[in-house]
Amino acid sequence: AQPPPLPRRLSLHDAACRVAQEIAENIQERNRYQRNGESSAKLNVIIRSSLQNLGEKIDQLKELLLRAVSTHQITQLEGDRRQNLVDDLLTRQKQLQASYKNEGTEPDVIRSSLMTGGVKRGVTNPWLLEESEETRGLGFDDLRQQQRRIIEEQDAGLDALSSIISRQKQMGQEIGNELDEQNEIIDDLTNLVENTDDKLRNQTRHVKMVDKKSTSCG
Repeated sequence: AQPPPLPRRLSLHDAACRVAQEIAENIQERNRYQRNGESSAKLNVIIRSSLQNLGEKIDQLKELLLRAVSTHQITQLEGDRRQNLVDDLLTRQKQLQASYKNEGTEPDVIRSSLMTGGVKRGVTNPWLLEESEETRGLGFDDLRQQQRRIIEEQDAGLDALSSIISRQKQMGQEIGNELDEQNEIIDDLTNLVENTDDKLRNQTRHVKMVDKKSTSCG
């Protein structure tokens, strides 16, 4: 199934909350009718239809969340936060279904739902996600193929990066080996200079001694 149009997607979470609120109000009114001995058949039909509508909206929210996470439009942390919102709606749906089946009762879920007043005004809607042009209108199979291509491209990029790092490592080792050879040459030159300096000092002392002896003889 194709995802809902963008304007509808933007308020889908709020719409699901409003449907849940209406279901809770209708269940309360139906229970009041039954206590007064009045017919509640019409309300039961409305409640069943609303419960089905709520389930469809929750399924759409789950589909949108899966698409947003799989295409990296949101972070994993934001995905977890939105998943908690979907889980809350699922819990509320189960409670409303149980309340609908238990005719004549007014569980806490109905009273608490009515006290919340539906969707809070001024609260940022976490489902305000504008889907990119690349993924808009794609099905699950297309999204999986796109995700697979993205992963393959990322793997190819990682392979190229690994190759570059390996070459740089090899160049570093070669430079290190060359530096070792240069250090050995410098050490040899240092030793040669020291030996030459020692020989020069010995020759100088020898010349001085010869000169001194020649002076004594004269």
